[in-house]
Amino acid sequence: MINHPSIHKHNPKANIHSVDELLRVNRSVEELIVDSNACNDKCFTLLKLSSLTNLKVFEVGDYSFAHVEEVKLSRLNQLERVVIGMHCFSRIAGENGTGHFYLKKCKRVKELKIGCYSFFRYGVCVIEDVDRLEVIKMGELKKDSHNFFVASLELKSMSQRIQ
Repeated sequence: MINHPSIHKHNPKANIHSVDELLRVNRSVEELIVDSNACNDKCFTLLKLSSLTNLKVFEVGDYSFAHVEEVKLSRLNQLERVVIGMHCFSRIAGENGTGHFYLKKCKRVKELKIGCYSFFRYGVCVIEDVDRLEVIKMGELKKDSHNFFVASLELKSMSQRIQ
């Protein structure tokens, strides 16, 4: 097997390999695992998963969702884990700062991990009302990770608002 950084590894656990498969996914799915180099259609610009009410895990391989300009993960009450690979959501047409990422009102989410260079050109990153969130990992220490390179980061919780 060839091990080269420009060859993106297929994830044998993946159940999504294309936008068509993503749009046809059963709404009762609990684990949504997107393969590397998947869902890169130029016309696919919005990723909204709120209809997947049983979703517990959302995992994305490397180099996926190249043209998505807005990611909405909200009101997913079963969601526990979000893991995004490297170079995902990173080739938005247009100017820096045009992308939006929202992780909001997900009562059980404990983990958000994002690989290097993902969300590179996104100007908005809102993480809100995720009171059980224990881990936020973006990029890697001692490396140029460039996550949300042109964004400010907001982390809000209900407990902070009550005071």
